Amino acid sequence: MANPRVKDKYIKEIAPELKEKFQYKTVMQVPKLVKIVINKGIGAAVADKKLVDQGVEELSLITGQRAVATKAKKSVSNFKLRDGMPIGAKVTLRGNRMYEFLDRLTTVALPRVRDFKGISDKGFDGRGNYTLGVEEQIIFPEISIERVNRISGMDVTFVTTAETDEESYALLKAFGMPFVNNNKEE
Repeated sequence: MANPRVKDKYIKEIAPELKEKFQYKTVMQVPKLVKIVINKGIGAAVADKKLVDQGVEELSLITGQRAVATKAKKSVSNFKLRDGMPIGAKVTLRGNRMYEFLDRLTTVALPRVRDFKGISDKGFDGRGNYTLGVEEQIIFPEISIERVNRISGMDVTFVTTAETDEESYALLKAFGMPFVNNNKEE
């Protein structure tokens, strides 16, 4: 099976470009994308257990990989939440599926966002990882709007081997992430 288009682009174009830009001694020092974690919190699942199953099904459709239900870690009486109750769904993508998802996210899903002007560059955590919030799951073409009961969002976290936000920003920008040009220099 052939490599995904984005993986080939990383190997042939992005890695040599970043090696030169940051003056790495070897290509092994160039930051890589390790995994993409898609997380969907379903707060209303406390009252309706079927919502978690729908969330798992939607994430599985979007990513092409089986999602798992996430459970509450502690009990919170004000939210009627008990330890171990299912309250969300998540999926972790690695390898070729990760690159295929990144490709679909940047070329198909994000341009379908209403009034899209780019994504914020404020989601970096200081260790080279980036988290992006998606407000509607219907931006993904795999989700049929007729079958959606309620519109919900999700968090997409990009975990990289970059040590600084600047390196991570350069890596994700090279992958085609449409960042808004606020204050970062090109």
